[in-house]
Amino acid sequence: MTQNHIIRWAVFSVSGTRKPRNDDSWIVFSSNLDGAKVLENTGESSVTNQDMVFAISDGMGGGNAGDLASSLILERMAVAIPETFKAAASGFFPDSISHLESALKEIHQHINDAGSKAEDVKGMAATLAMVWFTPENMYLANVGDSRIYLCRNGKTEQLSRDHTYAWSAWKRGEIQEVQYRCHPRRAALYEIVGGGHLSISPYFAAVPYEKGDRFLVCSDGLIDGVWERHIAEALHECATPQETSEVLLKRAIDNSGIDDTTLVVIDVG
Repeated sequence: MTQNHIIRWAVFSVSGTRKPRNDDSWIVFSSNLDGAKVLENTGESSVTNQDMVFAISDGMGGGNAGDLASSLILERMAVAIPETFKAAASGFFPDSISHLESALKEIHQHINDAGSKAEDVKGMAATLAMVWFTPENMYLANVGDSRIYLCRNGKTEQLSRDHTYAWSAWKRGEIQEVQYRCHPRRAALYEIVGGGHLSISPYFAAVPYEKGDRFLVCSDGLIDGVWERHIAEALHECATPQETSEVLLKRAIDNSGIDDTTLVVIDVG
């Protein structure tokens, strides 16, 4: 059943203290039959007659490769998502997750092709975490260790999956959070977009959303400086997406700040 929900959001992105350039990229856009409309870092919009997409990508690679990879991924997403509207208008109703899977495979190949054309961008790659709100449902996809959280009725859970063996060991209960955070292979990703990998296996999920939900999408720079309890506290206690983002960003920078840090907080009203 279609709901008349208003989506409110706030995005913040800062460069790490040891880096001259921010390799994180983010995008917020609405999508309908006219295509994608890129939106500002704060705002509100209805999903009654359009989709809303929020995505973050953390780039990797030497030179300008990381910055290029992350921005290219999000640019291609803004082209791929509106295709579902065009398909529906012609009488074909594609499965949203299947459409996402096809889009990410195409984007993965696009990044690999771009990374093979010049030595300074060879092997460029990036993570991806995205949430896609339709009038009926929310779909998510993630590759790498950029994350998606949901806070509902005071309970916070990670919806995405980090593509590292250290994270899997933590979630299986083999190690505790403190051991995970100190793990020597915590950042060793076995899934990335690009990087010369022949194939890609993103994590997908469909999540029915409801009034009062709060979502967080973030790069691993945020996780470096905040623990799970800090995320849960901010998502539950702060009044607005802007306040939530500012509280989490300040804590992350005060405690670490070495890596690029990007986050978007989304409220369903």
